[in-house]
Amino acid sequence: MNPFPPEFNPAQLGNLAGKIQPQPSLLARQWSALHRAAVAVSGLAGEAVRPLSPEMRDFSENITRIGGWQLSLAKHGVADLAAVMEPGLTALISVHARGADPQPPARALLEEFNSACAAIVSLAHEESDPA
Repeated sequence: MNPFPPEFNPAQLGNLAGKIQPQPSLLARQWSALHRAAVAVSGLAGEAVRPLSPEMRDFSENITRIGGWQLSLAKHGVADLAAVMEPGLTALISVHARGADPQPPARALLEEFNSACAAIVSLAHEESDPA
């Protein structure tokens, strides 16, 4: 049984392989969302946004390729960082909305974010043996 209707012409599809873009992984989407949140925190801190280094930009692809315990730990680290950033950004927006100065706490959150990102990215440089 042919699953296609009689009027279906496969030639009309063209080269789909060159047109279909793979969806980013969940880790890549979370990593990107964290960096977008950091841009908002930077603004509230009154600091310039740092451009992403190549190792930061390519982190999710690199760690996915490495796999193993590094990938597992990276996923947990990204989730933990999201658990800090979400309420932190919400609190900063609330402080700003009340007319208070959000810069000191925003700078502290941004410092924590940068430290955590550096630690997470370092997983892509670890040897495969955790011992």
